[in-house]
Amino acid sequence: MRTMWKGAIGFGLVSVPVRLYAAVQEHGLRLHQVHDEDGGRIHLKRVCDACGEEIDYEHVAKGYEDDEGNTAVVTRNELAGLPLPSKKLIDVLAFVDADRIDPLRLSGAYYLAPESAAADKPYVLLRETLKRTERVAVTKIALRTRESLALLRVHEDLLVLHTMYWPDEIRDSQGLAPSSSVTVRPQELKMATSLMDTLSEDFDLGALEDEYEIALGELISAHLDHRPAPRKKTTTAPDNVIDLMAALQASIDSASGKGAPAKAAAKSTPSATPSGRAKKAAESSRGASKKAVAKKTTARSTTAKSGTAKTATAKTAKKTAAKKTGRRVS
Repeated sequence: MRTMWKGAIGFGLVSVPVRLYAAVQEHGLRLHQVHDEDGGRIHLKRVCDACGEEIDYEHVAKGYEDDEGNTAVVTRNELAGLPLPSKKLIDVLAFVDADRIDPLRLSGAYYLAPESAAADKPYVLLRETLKRTERVAVTKIALRTRESLALLRVHEDLLVLHTMYWPDEIRDSQGLAPSSSVTVRPQELKMATSLMDTLSEDFDLGALEDEYEIALGELISAHLDHRPAPRKKTTTAPDNVIDLMAALQASIDSASGKGAPAKAAAKSTPSATPSGRAKKAAESSRGASKKAVAKKTTARSTTAKSGTAKTATAKTAKKTAAKKTGRRVS
């Protein structure tokens, strides 16, 4: 694993020399621009709009244009000479409770490893103190000449650094939430909770995979092998939820495996939607209830008839016995 940054964690008079490594690696097939008719590669060139010449990368500087159209040109040497206290130091600003940091603020993730055996002791001391107090450290760090806020926390036996957005980089969400007048019933909350519990059973995060990336790989392989491109079915989003409770119940049945036949029937009909399946599930449930009531009514009727027949038989036997003995039957 390649070292991205070398420096030290500093809090108070304690210094912990560390190395920084990328904690995540995004996978994906790299695509480039080509001419759709002959597949020729398309190259982008750096051309100056003032002189019209192609510019080598070594002569590319940074520029800022104000509202009046004036441009300030800043060279690489000037950028390198700017003061950057956090260039080689992860400067701890404060230790706070972990639940005070909104995950919305987190950006990149990096592993921090001790620089040498001599750094193991202060490294473990900081790690165990954070773990015992259930706190995280808010810090500053400079990566690629840009200073960022960062969060230092414990992950298993390592310290992990998350770069963070500055407070003014988080957009205001006012006006995006649903109306405060919308309420949900207790039974709806109960059903939604039951659905969450059902979906959480035997969930394995490590078994998840990028279906789009797999489909893209199959598409590229088909083109390379001169085969027809495979067709993938896309699941359509529901256009309307008619009955929330029916939709929740149908979702629970489907997730628990009870709705397998209904699910297969829905797949065979192209126009079937999740809301339509929910409606059918509700109708099916009501039909089942009616059948159950009908069965009970029939059973009671049969029992009553049986009892009446037994009573009539008993009376007939009683009259016959009375005739033989000469007594009146009351």
